[in-house]
Amino acid sequence: MSANLATDRWRLDLLPDLGGRIASLRWRHPSGDWIDLLVPMKGRDDSGEDAGCFPLVPFSNRVRDGRFTFAGRAVSMPLNTPGPHVEHGHGWQRPWRLSAVSAGGPGLVYEHAPDAWPYPYVARQDFTLRPDRLEVRLTIENRGAEPMPVGFGLHPYFPATPETTLEAALSWGWEVDAEVMPLRRVPADTLWGPSPRMNVASRALDTAFGGWDGTAEIRWPERATGLRLTADAPLRHLVTYTPPGADHFCAEPVSHCTDAFNMALGTDETGLIVLAPSAQCSATVSFSPFAL
Repeated sequence: MSANLATDRWRLDLLPDLGGRIASLRWRHPSGDWIDLLVPMKGRDDSGEDAGCFPLVPFSNRVRDGRFTFAGRAVSMPLNTPGPHVEHGHGWQRPWRLSAVSAGGPGLVYEHAPDAWPYPYVARQDFTLRPDRLEVRLTIENRGAEPMPVGFGLHPYFPATPETTLEAALSWGWEVDAEVMPLRRVPADTLWGPSPRMNVASRALDTAFGGWDGTAEIRWPERATGLRLTADAPLRHLVTYTPPGADHFCAEPVSHCTDAFNMALGTDETGLIVLAPSAQCSATVSFSPFAL
């Protein structure tokens, strides 16, 4: 099942059954050319291709060994990738339901019943196409009778070209070990480089950065196109993944650092959110393209 939304300037293709993903997002440049703002998915099977954009609920990135303890309860989740840790929550691997389409666009809903993740919750994505931007509103609500630790965000795959740059104002980053798990917090420029604008091909990163102001800018000079990525609080971490030689990279607006559930730090540093019963949290991520 897919859901498509089109205007004279936009083409949005969603795959609710495949983890609530955006399969493709195209924008019509003032030149008349259609520009892929995300790496488009080539198929509709669960191939794990590095394309599109998927939601991150009820946490982002990795949880060490899939285990943590919260409020005296030990949680142990089965591995969901070939690696040694549980990654990206489970919303990206479960089907979502297409909800009523509003004037702005469709909504996708995922309802989680307790399993190895013992906390029931509902997550929602609402998509609105405006003349100058796509807005994705993310909401997660605790449907249980006890507090629930959560994190959330988006995992977009952007096209990488030799001249692609990514610019962001960041305060710190996390040095990682061979399993991409955090070791220590360091100044952002130690990992990012001295300039806020980084050439994506110049650094190999798989890094969570904190103290983000919620705005990032991508430029593709070869395509005469830029994209401004903005995110509301509490999405104040930017996970940056720049695999060498790849045709894609990631700039993921998320609420917390890697393995926040196991980090012995304050919530201001990790971004960990604790939702009371019936409480919810939301944030909007906007994709705003422009011509160079």
